[in-house]
Amino acid sequence: MTRRPSPKNRLLATPLGDTDAFTPSATQTVRVRARSIAADTHFEPHAHAWAQLAYCASGLLQVTAEQRQGKQDEVTYIVPPSRAVWIAPGARHAITVLEAAEFRTLYLHASVTPSGWTGCRMLVVSPLLRELIGALDAPAASPSSPSRQQLLSALVQDEIAQANTQALGVPLPHAHNGDKRLRALCESVLQTPAQRSTLATWASSVGASERTVARLFRQELGMTFQRWREQALLAHALPLLARGASVSAAAQATGYASDSAFSAMFKSAMGQSPGQFQSRPGHQGDAAV
Repeated sequence: MTRRPSPKNRLLATPLGDTDAFTPSATQTVRVRARSIAADTHFEPHAHAWAQLAYCASGLLQVTAEQRQGKQDEVTYIVPPSRAVWIAPGARHAITVLEAAEFRTLYLHASVTPSGWTGCRMLVVSPLLRELIGALDAPAASPSSPSRQQLLSALVQDEIAQANTQALGVPLPHAHNGDKRLRALCESVLQTPAQRSTLATWASSVGASERTVARLFRQELGMTFQRWREQALLAHALPLLARGASVSAAAQATGYASDSAFSAMFKSAMGQSPGQFQSRPGHQGDAAV
């Protein structure tokens, strides 16, 4: 008997809070907002006039953002501490904490957006960028700290502009204009990656037929359910492998019955085995899904 997909976890909707104290300006172009956030915390969709770098020193985030302001091209990212998501000025976005996180949000004045960066993207966080974020978050230590803050901000901007990008985004139906059933199905798959169910079972869980959902995947996301789910599972597996998890742990977390089946899927999509991925410098900083 095929099990129906489990309902998605109950999320704790959390107010964004007052951002006035962290609003960047033309003279103070980078601000850091540090928070300890519990698992299953969710920040509802919102937008800022400034750019944002969503980063966690520890934990795991899910960031959903418009690629371009006002366009129907939302993408969701699974973000470990080795990665961060650049959110363009004005882009609507939402954040869910998948594992308790030390959340470090960088707010950047729109004027310092790197040339040609019109959308959102996942960045590889270099050791230098990680230390710079920590230094910016440290309390001012001396009267000379304003100039120090300016130097740190300039280094942060340069390191972001030079960072490698990583195509680990998973497309989602538009929150308002997309099919609600397809959106609910996609969100459930992302929140329960270990759940192995057929498309018919997933479709039934959102009140649609298998044929209807298959058509919606092609029409709204430009791919089959199988291909989309593979991208979603890779988005979960890659951060686990990058943090040193075993192949068995990554396979189990994404619902594979055996390490060999997971490895075959991984190699087909990535062109290399999970072990080769882990052995490369920086845990495959230039990998793409």
